[in-house]
Amino acid sequence: MAAISDLHLPDLSVKGFRGIKDLTISRLGRVTLFAGKNGVGKTTLLDAVRLYAACGSSAVLTDILRNREELTDTVNEDGNEVLTPNKEALFHGRHPSPEARISIGPLSLSKTLTIEIAPLSEERFRQLKMFSDRRIDISVQSLKIEFQGVTQEVPMAHVPRSFRHRLLRYDESEILPEIRCESLGPGILSNSNLARLWDKVALTDDESRAVKALQLIYGDKAARVAVVGDERRSRYSRRIVVKIKDQERPVTLKSLGDGAVRLFGVALALANSQGGFLLIDEVENGIHHSIQPDFWKMVLRTAHENNVQVLATTHGWDCVAGFARAATDLGEVEGTLVRLEQDGEKIRAIEYSEDDLNIAAEQGIEVR
Repeated sequence: MAAISDLHLPDLSVKGFRGIKDLTISRLGRVTLFAGKNGVGKTTLLDAVRLYAACGSSAVLTDILRNREELTDTVNEDGNEVLTPNKEALFHGRHPSPEARISIGPLSLSKTLTIEIAPLSEERFRQLKMFSDRRIDISVQSLKIEFQGVTQEVPMAHVPRSFRHRLLRYDESEILPEIRCESLGPGILSNSNLARLWDKVALTDDESRAVKALQLIYGDKAARVAVVGDERRSRYSRRIVVKIKDQERPVTLKSLGDGAVRLFGVALALANSQGGFLLIDEVENGIHHSIQPDFWKMVLRTAHENNVQVLATTHGWDCVAGFARAATDLGEVEGTLVRLEQDGEKIRAIEYSEDDLNIAAEQGIEVR
């Protein structure tokens, strides 16, 4: 069993990242639920933790920008206009000054990820010039990413495809191991992602946990689960099927509705995040209010047993109320509720104690 001190982020500071100018959260739990109005920065906070877990990986950085459609027109090596990730959009205000700096990490500052804009180092510039047949301006800017003594340089502008991997290649001794991290968006998981997660838990104890998640809706009628099909035939070939008692043939998981897919996906993601993070955006999507307390008990117990730190967002009162009831019932697992509020350009974090959660659960006080 992992103690609360084993958390990768017992607290959190995010500065200068996208819509977050300066945010400090003094306490995160084994499971932390972030509530707040739309646009206050809840999704951006999850993106920041995802980037932190990846040690500032350029691939994750690019994926975040593409998912948010932060793209800009550039010209590639063939002279054609292409859309590429707009790296300036990572910084607060979207048009960073020369002094702009992103920092993400615990309050102790011992493991802080920092990102700033700086000229390419002479070594990287020479490499870029060597592998490109185009004239390269010596003033080309890069993202300088630093984490625990390791520095990466990611060009701000488009670079030739043949050079891209050479530029970002480092000695293996310099590469930091990423923290395991699964991320679930507001939508339901695709069949390919469900199958990927299932493959890693099939025939283990975590398989039964995933089935039990479905039983929150269907009781013991949901008996077994399997993945069928061959992904080599088409992207629709591999799919999850469920054996329902008293029905002769299995049914597809997606035919049971978004709630079933969401519950099953969360259970699989918890199993695949051991020792790391699980990030869930708009966690309440598809889950009926009547099963919210049982859903959160499943999340709290599994996170505790698998040593997973869960960060989730919501703007639904039913979700907050269900979380509050589950967290007070399972006192041995720390569930923390944090409400985010806009305070001028800053975001203020209002943290709720276990006593606050008790009162909210018992008296139905809204804290979202």
